[in-house]
Amino acid sequence: MSESAKPPHFLVHNRADNVGVIVVEGLKAGSALRGVVLEDDTTCEVTATADIPLGHKIALSDLDAGATVIKYGEDIGRLIAPVARGGHVHVHNLKTKRW
Repeated sequence: MSESAKPPHFLVHNRADNVGVIVVEGLKAGSALRGVVLEDDTTCEVTATADIPLGHKIALSDLDAGATVIKYGEDIGRLIAPVARGGHVHVHNLKTKRW
């Protein structure tokens, strides 16, 4: 099976997104991951720096504390701690801006 025919490890919904969504189970730190940008069917690669569960987010670039997280091209909250490229983004470090 060619690399482009293999299922992706994560999906990015919009080119503006700075996180992708993990779509495989059992992802471990150190794994080289392939993602697909659904908006234009391009691919990107990231190495996971943490174990990341199915459905959780992975940082596509280094993100500082206070940074806005963009998913689906929309602001979904802010980081309360820095996250390196390939890091796990979820409720432990991502909070709504409402409160």
